[in-house]
Amino acid sequence: DMGDAMIANMKTEQVDDDAKKKRCNDEFDTTEDKKKEIKHTIQDVGTLIEGADEDISTLEGEIAALVEGITTLDESVAEATEQRNAEHIEFTELIASDSAAKELLNYAKNRLHKFYNAGMHKAAPKRELSAEGRIASNLGGDHLVAPAPAAGGIANTGISEFVQVQEVEAPPPPPETFGAYTKKSEETSGVIAMMDLLIKDLDKEMQEAHTEEQLAQQDFEKLVSNSKAKKAQDTKALNQKKSAKASLEADLERYAEEKQAKTSELKAANEYLASLHDECDWLLQNFDARKEALASEIDALGKAKDVLNGASYEA
Repeated sequence: DMGDAMIANMKTEQVDDDAKKKRCNDEFDTTEDKKKEIKHTIQDVGTLIEGADEDISTLEGEIAALVEGITTLDESVAEATEQRNAEHIEFTELIASDSAAKELLNYAKNRLHKFYNAGMHKAAPKRELSAEGRIASNLGGDHLVAPAPAAGGIANTGISEFVQVQEVEAPPPPPETFGAYTKKSEETSGVIAMMDLLIKDLDKEMQEAHTEEQLAQQDFEKLVSNSKAKKAQDTKALNQKKSAKASLEADLERYAEEKQAKTSELKAANEYLASLHDECDWLLQNFDARKEALASEIDALGKAKDVLNGASYEA
């Protein structure tokens, strides 16, 4: 009858309320747990992002320092090369100048020996004939042949630089006594000795210059070798740091995407939680009162049914 149907409906309604309460509480718990997990992940990713940013900043400083160091190293090698070239030119010019001076002094000594010490005089090298002159000479035309040009300069040495040297003339005929001539020979010996000292000084200067040039070249080659090794080492380190920076930047991009995705998940979880509150808050807040009211109505309907049944029995 109608009473039984009403009681059945109320019992079904209570069962539905019980099920909905359980579902709401379960969903609240699950959603809150999910929110905590998402927030924890966002925090962890944020820490990773901060660490990657710091590492990238550190690498950028190290990369800049390496680039500057390599540039400075190249500049120092270039300066050292320029200086070495200048020193070598200076050395070459000194050797050429001292060699010319030495040759000129030897020439002057030889001229003095010619007049005062013929035994030590060295004759000038015989001038060679040209190809045409040799042919003419072989044909008996020596008187028509001009000798081949000599090296030119002083004593056919090729030295064109002029150094003022007092011209030594042939000694005059000896007087009745050889005293004056002997004095002149002694003076000439002093001049030759002075020339020998000058030549010795030139030899010493050239020897020192050769030693300094050799040491400077060795130092330069060592500098270039060390700089080359240093540049190779720094270039390798630079490439490694650039690679590490690129890897960190890729990680940073991935972290940012993950953080954005988790932030979207957190927003969705908050929206779902808000919908759960809209759906469940009234029931959860009024569940006990509603359950008690339904139970009272069911009990009242049951008693009413019993009364009606008893009245009819009494009839």
